[in-house]
Amino acid sequence: MLRSRPRPTSTGVRTRPGLTPVVSTLIPVLLLSLLLGIALGPTAVPLEDTVRYLWAALTGGTIDSGEVAEYSIVWQVRAPRVLLAAVVGAGLSVIGVAVQALVRNPLADPFILGISSGASVGASAVSALGLFVGLGVYALSTASFLTALGASVLVYLAARTAAGLTPLRLVLVGVALAYAFQAMMSVIVFFAPRGETARSVLFWLMGSLGGATWGSLPLATLSVVVALIALQRSSARLDVLSLGDEAAASLGVDATALRRNLFALTALVTGALVAVSGAVGFVGLVMPHLARIVVGPGHRRVLTVVPPAGAILLVWVDLLSRTLFAPRELPLGVVTALIGVPVFVVLLRRNGYLFGGQ
Repeated sequence: MLRSRPRPTSTGVRTRPGLTPVVSTLIPVLLLSLLLGIALGPTAVPLEDTVRYLWAALTGGTIDSGEVAEYSIVWQVRAPRVLLAAVVGAGLSVIGVAVQALVRNPLADPFILGISSGASVGASAVSALGLFVGLGVYALSTASFLTALGASVLVYLAARTAAGLTPLRLVLVGVALAYAFQAMMSVIVFFAPRGETARSVLFWLMGSLGGATWGSLPLATLSVVVALIALQRSSARLDVLSLGDEAAASLGVDATALRRNLFALTALVTGALVAVSGAVGFVGLVMPHLARIVVGPGHRRVLTVVPPAGAILLVWVDLLSRTLFAPRELPLGVVTALIGVPVFVVLLRRNGYLFGGQ
């Protein structure tokens, strides 16, 4: 007796949404998140008033004298902070993609190369020793940026060999020097004459946007935009690099030169972001994985999705950090860890999940 073979069903086939629907969903969500992030807080401002204040600020309009306090909260305090949160979230997500391609390690994030630990030396020196005091509110960000770049140079020089930069050496040298930078920071804090130094440095290390101003935005925004353009133009070569150096060479891609350029780009952008926000963990680690699950492992698609997704995440993280225990603020790193750890564990436990979302 002949039996017909059952037809394969499509239930086991995993399909991904197109890139356009995903981006078309993320952009309105990001705009709404920005607006709500500006309106909400320990002192909530009605949404219609928030829109009116923003419009007045952008167009040079007028407001009533009794609204000056709310206008100042919206335009001078929250607007730059929320926009900076979006820029930092987008930048960390983009650089997370670059670092994971650079070291070919799914557990890599923008801080694995010791750059944030180097920045902490500058931050602690400002808090404990009063360096760069002549720069006023920009002393901390300037010192952090400079020491982050200095740390990057040390990592590069220590990891470089005659054969170029290799992923394993980069990770090992970055981790080793991170311990050295943390030791230097601890010594500075230990001998600090003021007792509040350790608290302020620790809060900065865990991430904070409390010092955000309109002056904090240009450098951070420019660095993220340049990085995104450069990485998008190199997306095809990043796909090849993920196959390994031998495969890259056979396909005409100079892996050594590409890895060197990625390292320089990562150092500059991470230094610029850490200087204005401190070390915000898990964003650069988790967001690339989520993007690969949604749109696939191709770098062009991932780099299109992660900037708005990372921006949305950090806008809401910042809102939670300043409202959960108002008037006190939680460090951003605490909130991202509380969100990122469960999400990442779930990702790792998904059946069939490997690096690249497959």
